[in-house]
Amino acid sequence: MTSITLIPELEKAFKDLGFSAFTEIQEKTIPLVQQGQDVIGQSYTGSGKTIAFGFPTLEKVKRGNGLQLLIIVPTRELCLQVTNEFYKFSKYKPVNIVDVYGGVSINPQIDRLRRADVVVSTPGRLLDHLTRGTLNPSKIKMLVLDEADKMFEMGFIDDVKEIISQLPRERQTLLFSATISQDVLTLVHRYMHNPVKIKLQLYVDKSQLQQQYYEVEGRDKFSLLAHLLKQETAGLCIIFCATRRMVDVLGRNLGKQRLKAQALHGGLSQNRRQQVIEDFHAHKLDVLIASDVAARGLDIKDVNLIVNYDIPKNSKDYVHRIGRTARAGSSGKVISLLSPMDHDNFRRVLEDRSLDIRLVPLPTFERIVLQRSEPQRREPQQRGRFQGGRGRRW
Repeated sequence: MTSITLIPELEKAFKDLGFSAFTEIQEKTIPLVQQGQDVIGQSYTGSGKTIAFGFPTLEKVKRGNGLQLLIIVPTRELCLQVTNEFYKFSKYKPVNIVDVYGGVSINPQIDRLRRADVVVSTPGRLLDHLTRGTLNPSKIKMLVLDEADKMFEMGFIDDVKEIISQLPRERQTLLFSATISQDVLTLVHRYMHNPVKIKLQLYVDKSQLQQQYYEVEGRDKFSLLAHLLKQETAGLCIIFCATRRMVDVLGRNLGKQRLKAQALHGGLSQNRRQQVIEDFHAHKLDVLIASDVAARGLDIKDVNLIVNYDIPKNSKDYVHRIGRTARAGSSGKVISLLSPMDHDNFRRVLEDRSLDIRLVPLPTFERIVLQRSEPQRREPQQRGRFQGGRGRRW
């Protein structure tokens, strides 16, 4: 432990998690939160920001005193992830933590909210509860906005402003964002009180990160992907696609290549999404195919390979993707598959001069036909039924 002092119950939980030292974002943030300061933390996935805001806010929560801490996140996956982390943090300091998100029945949430000390929520469902009067914000003294830039990219800025307008003015506000956009600045100026800004450099260790790209014809992109995945034998892989449809297409086709791969995107049921994430965490899968939104904020250890099947639209999105590998001294690789239609996006990625992405010659690979649509199921023939009124059997 460093000079940071946590209450004994939380210090014990911190050690139980296997940590012996704080990360940079934690060292800089925790004392400020303990002092009651508003904080803007500019950091990337994997920097340890959940601990940075989790432990010092939990110190101030008293069980049974009503809802005191509200954490707003952009996606259901991140909501569940943060909630699970808070369960671990509060192992020796029990408080009532309630996760609130859409896509599931609202009634169990209404029952649990009556006893909530801490709520972790997505904006839409949280606003729904406020509108219904099933969440009482009057005793909230701490607000955390996590992944603020992504919340606004997803169109939640008006929801977030409406939520904040209903909270007590006398509160502590913590905002974490990988980038500080104009929307984020507007929120900072309107709703935060003399915030202290903490900015971290990218958490990825670039000395341990190998960044490559292949020039490949569009019709051969999947064949090259399958070949490369079969050559990679260690660790986990995340493949990023631009659309849900392509996520599904790759999931089906990689399965046919006998690769342990599953798709993750917002069109799947919540139970299905959670099962995929748990299987990937547990190494029951080797490959996760995801959209940017679905993978946002997911902190998954031991990711050795990132594949950009579709090139992201800019360098910011590229940096978000690569931030999931080459962490804390571990090595990692990023492979981008560049077809003719990806050139404009790739040009924008390369505007970040700090990126060192090298062209690699194409290997020899077997050509595989990518099946873009699900095969149609034929209806089983039924004996003894008649078609229409013509008396023909079929």
